[in-house]
Amino acid sequence: MKNYLLVVLFNFLLFASCSSDDDVAQEVIEETEEPTTETPPLDRADYPVQDFIYQAMNLYYLYKGDIPELADNSFTDLNTYVTYLSQNPDPENFFYDELLSNQDRFSFITDNYVELENSFSGVSMSDGLDFVYAGYQLESSGPVYAAAVIRYVVPNSPASEAGLTRSQVVTQINGERLTVTGDRLSSRAQELLSLDSYTLTLGNYNNTGVLVESDTEVSVNKIELTENPVGLAKTLDIDGQKIGYLLYNSFVRNFDDELNAAFADFKADGVTDLVLDLRYNGGGSVASAIDLASMITGQFEGDVITKQQWNDDLQEIFEERNEDLEDRFNSTIYTGTDQQEAINSLNLNRLYVIGTGSTASASELTIIGLRPYIEVTTIGTTTVGKFQASATLYDGDNFFKENVNPDHTYAIQPLIYTYSNAKGVVGPPTGIEPDFELAEDLRNYGTLGDPGEPLLNLALQQITGKRFQMKRNALSPMTFELYGETGMDKPTYQRMYDNRKLPQIKK
Repeated sequence: MKNYLLVVLFNFLLFASCSSDDDVAQEVIEETEEPTTETPPLDRADYPVQDFIYQAMNLYYLYKGDIPELADNSFTDLNTYVTYLSQNPDPENFFYDELLSNQDRFSFITDNYVELENSFSGVSMSDGLDFVYAGYQLESSGPVYAAAVIRYVVPNSPASEAGLTRSQVVTQINGERLTVTGDRLSSRAQELLSLDSYTLTLGNYNNTGVLVESDTEVSVNKIELTENPVGLAKTLDIDGQKIGYLLYNSFVRNFDDELNAAFADFKADGVTDLVLDLRYNGGGSVASAIDLASMITGQFEGDVITKQQWNDDLQEIFEERNEDLEDRFNSTIYTGTDQQEAINSLNLNRLYVIGTGSTASASELTIIGLRPYIEVTTIGTTTVGKFQASATLYDGDNFFKENVNPDHTYAIQPLIYTYSNAKGVVGPPTGIEPDFELAEDLRNYGTLGDPGEPLLNLALQQITGKRFQMKRNALSPMTFELYGETGMDKPTYQRMYDNRKLPQIKK
């Protein structure tokens, strides 16, 4: 009986176990494969700014040959090209990191071409102060600060109305001294200088040449200021000899009529020599440089001033279709209208140019371009050495502003050509060395346009062959460590641009 019960119990347990396993098996959910989705191909339309930048650089960039990605056969198909565009979503990083040659110091990109156009027209937010930043210490073992020495004040500007003048020294802004980092102003110092309004604390050099601070403060506001680049034009009568003096601070095409008017006055005064002061002129419009050279002379109309050299691809195209790549002396200036204005020319056979380490691009073109025709004597210090021109390229038809893309305001300002003068001479990248060297002394600036001002005085000595009394204070010349100058943080700093219609190339 016991055996029978054991068998029955065993069979029951076995049956229960099998039933449980069956139930579990029924509850198992079979795995199903997820449907695969293909990654959609990249769309060129998703990268309009990068596409515009690349296409413009591929066509016009002077140093195209230095950048392998700009070669016409760099990409095997459209997808490869778009993948390249997609790898750097920030347009500025794409421009600077991917497409600029190591030998290029001057090409740039802007996200607001309206502001750029205004700056080319002489319009900017400014108080009218032009500084150079010179190092000083309050104690011999203490930290180095930068003094903002005023070298020029724009007439009729907030700074001039506040009574600020050349040679004054600013030691603090809003109660803070300007600090330096390495060989440049610190980021904090740059922030202070970029404020729209501030209070300046003035200092001065004592009898031993040490910079001391004072309690004098001046408050200044920045405005949208239009600066006439003709800073000063006057005729000096030196022992009966009529000598013109022209302080010209920037090559701005909108003011070529003002420049021409100055030469009309020189002509009426019977000027026989000219001192062209470009000491603070970092360049600007190629067209204005051609006009200025034509005003100085006049006897070479139609002769070549410069010969342009573009990248190899464009140079070949232009030469095949006989494109005119030469700039010539002319007889009229641009007026912004259909009417041309006759140039007032002096027909000079010699010129005296004041230049410094702030003299660049279109200023240097004027010197280099005139030297095959007249005697050009330079006074001051070595210039910058910038002999390439740039142009503003837009995301529009053939990279002009016609039908510009309304969805963004990016534009690029790449170098597009270099040049030589009529004799094939290319300016040295190390700058034009002076024939008569004399550096500005920050403690003995003198008054611009005054015959006693040191650099003008030296120029007058070369013209007349006589020595004149140089106006100086009791302080002996002193060398300062310099940390830059006004405008050096702006994209137009020391640039030369060609704002004429570029030769058209279909892309």
